[in-house]
Amino acid sequence: MRDQTTDLSWRKTELGDVPVSTQFDDPYYSLDNGLAETRHVFLDGNDLPARFGGHIHIAELGFGTGLNFLTTVQAWINTGRKGTFHFTSFEGFPLTADVARTAHAAFPELGDLAPQLLSIWDDAMEGPAIYGPGVTLEVITGDVRETLPAWEAQADAWFLDGFSPAKNPEMWEANVMQSVADHTAPQGTIATYTAAGHVRRALEEAGLTVTRTPGFGRKRHMTRAVKDI
Repeated sequence: MRDQTTDLSWRKTELGDVPVSTQFDDPYYSLDNGLAETRHVFLDGNDLPARFGGHIHIAELGFGTGLNFLTTVQAWINTGRKGTFHFTSFEGFPLTADVARTAHAAFPELGDLAPQLLSIWDDAMEGPAIYGPGVTLEVITGDVRETLPAWEAQADAWFLDGFSPAKNPEMWEANVMQSVADHTAPQGTIATYTAAGHVRRALEEAGLTVTRTPGFGRKRHMTRAVKDI
């Protein structure tokens, strides 16, 4: 694993300090409101939490501070903890728990959910870790172009949350999008904040049905996709 702490800067906003990758010159989440962005793009974009119940496998490109995971847990709890879910995230440059702790301070509404994540942070980077009853987390570290094709599972819902395609093109290459499609269960869904044309085309060429929908905040559009087989 790589400690990316030295590659970070912090940007002050009305909601608190937001971590910014100096390597990719991109914030880890919306400067407007990271929780609201996750709810709009990734939860609503994958028809969650309506799909909770039974067991669902959620996968993600770009774990970052774990904010998407925590927002998903909160939504699941608000449904009455219906069913169970496993969350797999692919991360090329894992942060330390200390960096995540600083970022989480901007979201007091997460309550005890964030400290619980920090308590299993290192374990989840090494393999599946139990976050709590009904929820398992694993973060697969390394180059996604190698780790995702080797993955043996399929996801029911995907959060594509790497840094901007213009600044981190490797994560959005056509072969990575093909791997995402290959590791999506039938009728599985995909959502991402970006509406970049080459990303949408790559998803379509991978056999997915792609739509452009209203984005969050400053972004006019985002992308949703479904595997119709």
